[in-house]
Amino acid sequence: MKTRVDVAATQPQAYKAMYGLEQYLSASKLSKTHRELIKIRASQINGCAFCIDMHTKDALKAGESIQRIVLLNAWRETALFTPEERVILALTEAVTLIHRGGVSDELYAQASALLDEEYLAQVIMAIATINTWNRIAISTTMQPAAAA
Repeated sequence: MKTRVDVAATQPQAYKAMYGLEQYLSASKLSKTHRELIKIRASQINGCAFCIDMHTKDALKAGESIQRIVLLNAWRETALFTPEERVILALTEAVTLIHRGGVSDELYAQASALLDEEYLAQVIMAIATINTWNRIAISTTMQPAAAA
C-alpha cells in the first residue's frame, strides 16, 4: 500500500489530544475488559485491521480469552458475555453505526438499567474515541506489524 500522511508526525498536537482521551479512559471506572471489547468490536465493524490487531493483543495480555475474542463478532449468539458486556456491545454497534438510526430509546433504557450514569457516559466516550482512531488508521492505511 502507498504510504500516506503520518498524522502523528504532521499534527502532533492533534495526536496529543487523542492520547488525552485515552488517558482519561484509562483513569476512568471502565474496566480493562470493557474498554478492549469496545475497541475490538468497533474496529471489527469499521474494518480497521491495525486496531483489531492492537486491541486483540492488548485484550489477551489483560487476560481476555481467545474464545471470547473469536466469538465477539457473534456475541448475540453466545452466552459467554455478561448482561453488562452485552449492553455495552449493543451500544458499541449502535454508536459505531449511528447512521442506521442511532441509539434507540429501548437500548438506552437497557443500558441505564445496568450501568450508572457515570459509567454509561464513559462507555459512550470510549466508543467515540475508538471510532475516531479507526478513521485515522483506515484513512492513512496504518498496517498491523507483521507477526514475529
